[in-house]
Amino acid sequence: MATIVKTSVGGPGARAVTEVTLTATNDMAYEAGTGQVLILRNPTAGSISCVLDGADGTTMNFPGAPAISVAAGYSTPVPAGAVRAIPLDTVSAYLQGAINITGTGLVAVLLGV
Repeated sequence: MATIVKTSVGGPGARAVTEVTLTATNDMAYEAGTGQVLILRNPTAGSISCVLDGADGTTMNFPGAPAISVAAGYSTPVPAGAVRAIPLDTVSAYLQGAINITGTGLVAVLLGV
């Protein structure tokens, strides 16, 4: 299992970025409300689906759309050679509890302050 480690982007200047190649199961620490961004790069020749799944995600209620399940996690495809950026605060309902991330072969970078 790989752990996606946050690269701090607070303050001025350039910094080294920690890249992690994903395996079958991976984890990370989500800090709600801090503007973290997960960047996923696909260096392979085929599309890879990535799923972010918090262990405690069940259902969420929103005006006009009650009881939407987030239990299966947030899924996004990353086409061959493509890069995707996920602002984690926008998918926070899926990130409750211990987080497992799938997407073997993707390269992940977690940015935060």
